[in-house]
Amino acid sequence: MIWELEKEQDESKIKALQDQLNVSKLVSTLLLNRDIDTFDKAKNFFRPSLNDLHDPFLMQDMQKAVDRIQQAIKEKQKILVFGDYDVDGTSSVALVSSFLKKQTSNTVLTYIPDRYSEGYGISLKSIDFAASNNVKLIIALDCGIQALDQVEHAREKNIDFIICDHHTPSKEIPKAIAVLNPLREDCKYPFKELCGCGIGFKLIQGLNLVMENTIEDVKEYLDLVGLAIVADIVALTGENRILCYYGLEQINESPRAGLKAIIDTLEKDIITINELGFYLGPRINAAGRMESGNLAVELLVEENLEKAIGLAEKLNQLNIERRILDKETTQEAISEIKKHKNEESSTTVVCNPDWHKGVIGIAASKLIESYYRPTIVFTSSNNLFVGSARSVNGYNVHAAIEKCKEFVVEFGGHKYAAGIKIKKTQYKDFKAKFEEVVSSTIDKSMTSKKVAVEGEIALEEITPKFYRILKQFAPFGPGNKTPIFSAKNLRDTGYAKVVGKDNTHLKFNLTQQNSSKIYNAIGFGLSGKYPNILNKKIFNAAFTVDENYWKGKENIQLKVIDIKN
Repeated sequence: MIWELEKEQDESKIKALQDQLNVSKLVSTLLLNRDIDTFDKAKNFFRPSLNDLHDPFLMQDMQKAVDRIQQAIKEKQKILVFGDYDVDGTSSVALVSSFLKKQTSNTVLTYIPDRYSEGYGISLKSIDFAASNNVKLIIALDCGIQALDQVEHAREKNIDFIICDHHTPSKEIPKAIAVLNPLREDCKYPFKELCGCGIGFKLIQGLNLVMENTIEDVKEYLDLVGLAIVADIVALTGENRILCYYGLEQINESPRAGLKAIIDTLEKDIITINELGFYLGPRINAAGRMESGNLAVELLVEENLEKAIGLAEKLNQLNIERRILDKETTQEAISEIKKHKNEESSTTVVCNPDWHKGVIGIAASKLIESYYRPTIVFTSSNNLFVGSARSVNGYNVHAAIEKCKEFVVEFGGHKYAAGIKIKKTQYKDFKAKFEEVVSSTIDKSMTSKKVAVEGEIALEEITPKFYRILKQFAPFGPGNKTPIFSAKNLRDTGYAKVVGKDNTHLKFNLTQQNSSKIYNAIGFGLSGKYPNILNKKIFNAAFTVDENYWKGKENIQLKVIDIKN
């Protein structure tokens, strides 16, 4: 693992901001690393305000979308709210449908496609369902930017479409009444990193404005937006930081019944990004992965806590089954890589028709932990091979797949994650072409795991006051990652041990030469570094500063990422 300095900052700028804000040199550096170089920027960063959200009508087609929904409300038309089966999609559907049901007397239906029989995106089956139920307007969330044929099919049945999507558009976009997507070339919306639920929120924000309500009237929906932002791993900068900040506030102060049903099982006093990403998100995702995304929507719109608890228990069981499956799939995929002697390739492309479609994306992410390179995991579905692609930092896997489109039936997604369908007969050709494209376009440095260290720190500097300031940098995520520090001349106090169900983690107490400070430390997946710290050997470490809750007490804990002698 390579350690790199996050950014090289100018000493005069560090000192200037340090003096302006009356903070330490290290805190000043952390702010500059996030392009915060003035008092006002720091104020906005540390004190996010809903008043700083952009006007939703800056988004291309927003006025058209709001006008069409108002027409539907006036004419009492039935509305179908459609969304993808992941957390972003199901949260979006829960958000928009809940808002419309609360603010209107219209009949509002919801639809989540079946991952297996319908697949990703707007299905013809859903449009036929809408037609049979006399629906006149479909609002599609977290999908639809590629749905040219489906929108045309709906138009033939006198059904209008509003598309709210954040995935990369092609040159031609669907001929819907409105297409809300900040990534459209003709869209001047200032913030480009919204998730699907974020765009859904901008839509209800626009409707809320024409209804002459205030931002406070839609604050209750921000728990869903915060959850989706974290689960979809979008940038936690700009507008997303504001939305996620207040989403977490809503979750902690007044969570909806469905989220409370999960939260109450966690025994956590405060819900943070970690709980959203590692506990709530996976359980809600398990619905669409293992059974039906409709279960997730049911949970998220349920107002009765007792019923919500029953649904949450079902999702928890599905998540347990999902964990077993993704572990088996990952192990089988690693065996296939070794069997075909692909350890030294520039890519990982593996396929097994028996793998569960709901876990191939997770397996792709886990394979990158073992083989750090662009990865696609395929399985069989509807006479095609369907794949889930994941990439490494800095490499655009979406663009790489586009260069292989002669062998691709359909694909879509982002720079770092994509979905793909190919003909079974073209698997070998696609695999060879993808390897050729990636090997000729990837910078070799991208295939080495890196740790971006924000600064060197002495253990003496890690005080409760420093940690209180550090916590104000949250919520953490892409674009505002948890700060990683390095420290030199460390040693274990003599109580290091390998821990965990599979003996994969390392637990120890850290101290530093010429220091009396001792900190509890945990290194997840670092049991292999045990010999590096035995017998009080001196070493350097890269780590984050966190809290550990034990027997009702909060203590600072260092989460060690890497150790070097």
